[in-house]
Amino acid sequence: MNETRLPRVVLADDEQHIRMLIKRILMSVRYEVVGEATNGNEAKDLFNKEKPDMLLLDINMPFKNGDAVLQEVISKYPEAVVIMLTSVSDLESVKRCLDHGAANFIRKDTPLNEIKSIITQTWESHIESRISGNA
Repeated sequence: MNETRLPRVVLADDEQHIRMLIKRILMSVRYEVVGEATNGNEAKDLFNKEKPDMLLLDINMPFKNGDAVLQEVISKYPEAVVIMLTSVSDLESVKRCLDHGAANFIRKDTPLNEIKSIITQTWESHIESRISGNA
């Protein structure tokens, strides 16, 4: 990962309109979307292939849920920045994902400017922790 450029992102959600919306938000802050997945298996495969800086990952997806993908990604790439996307208000699922290493989460009904803020603040916090860890 290179802190001098904006992050490369894989976006995983089974709903096309959500992927389009999040992709627009990412492009507005000049993040590079290097892949889009429609299910958990695609998400894991794309992450392994692209090795992006950030993964935006829906919790509820076909074939393999986001929680399982998160655990596989974090076990292989502990420095990965994963933000969970959720339409559920099931705080237990969100807490489980955070316990498994997710950096943050976004409810899909969050206002657009707030989604943008959560993404950029999560990335900036990650960079700051890497810099302070290297000091």
